[in-house]
Amino acid sequence: MANLRAGLIGLGMMGRHHARVLSSLEGVDLVAVADPGGDKFGVAGGRPVHENIDQLIAEGIDYCMVAVPTQYHAETAKALAEAGVHAMIEKPLAGSTAEAAEIAKAFEAAGVIGAVGHIERYNPALQALRARLENGELGDIYQMTTRRQGPFPARIADVGVTLDLATHDIDLTAWVTQSPFVSVAAQTAHKSGRQFEDLIAVTGKLADGTVTSHLVNWLSPMKERLTVVTGERGAFIADTLLADLSFHANGTVATAWDDVAHFRGVSEGDMIRYAISKPEPLRTEHEAFRDAVLGKEADIVTLQQGLATVQVAEAALQSAAEARTVAITMESQ
Repeated sequence: MANLRAGLIGLGMMGRHHARVLSSLEGVDLVAVADPGGDKFGVAGGRPVHENIDQLIAEGIDYCMVAVPTQYHAETAKALAEAGVHAMIEKPLAGSTAEAAEIAKAFEAAGVIGAVGHIERYNPALQALRARLENGELGDIYQMTTRRQGPFPARIADVGVTLDLATHDIDLTAWVTQSPFVSVAAQTAHKSGRQFEDLIAVTGKLADGTVTSHLVNWLSPMKERLTVVTGERGAFIADTLLADLSFHANGTVATAWDDVAHFRGVSEGDMIRYAISKPEPLRTEHEAFRDAVLGKEADIVTLQQGLATVQVAEAALQSAAEARTVAITMESQ
């Protein structure tokens, strides 16, 4: 069977990494790339470098990786759908729920496969966490918290921290727990002189009753990527910077110290740090989409899931602007 012919549009900070992975992906040939600014990072490797999506489509590609700025996602994605080309679109799917819905409808109408590049789903620590939760190792889930903090990335020009970073946490929370958001309440801050927010704190409720909280900013001098899931048997902690997963069990040993023993709640038990395989998340993501294009069973982030994530992010911004809790309809989730 001939290799799939892949194209890549957008050769910026993420695009160059997509080029590296696509260039070495089994069963795939990266045949051409495109960016109106040219190949500024020198990743084309002798392949044709085009200026726009129409020229890239003309190369006869089977699927395309879209890594252009968010504001261009809708027009680029719809051009691919109309041409019958499968596509994976970098997160967020679009800058608004309306545009995200347009993309999802275009791909559905064309009968081609679309996916969203929410790379955190493919982090080894979160993959292992979801598998253990699915096996019931934590029992009932009570709470899920995430912290995603760090310095401002110069690559961001057209969105705030909610659409760029918080969408990671929205997607991974719904995916890990396998339950969608039903409401959010949020606060934002603008501290760096840009029109977009650079800090957001979100509390949420999932359909299964799980309470969530998400602290996301571009204002911290340290980089932090942490997910904690607390349940009836203890807590899982996933550090996605290191791809480490650990488990803190509820204690079963009686406490002899009177001042501590009178507290009627859980106590500290054993802590386990799991040894897990750590493949590169970007490669795992591309392998999943390749398999989906080939008609194999694959865990991709569907356009409907990408749409739901944008919807939750938009609701969080609405909540911050209106100082109220915003309910989220289940139509697109």
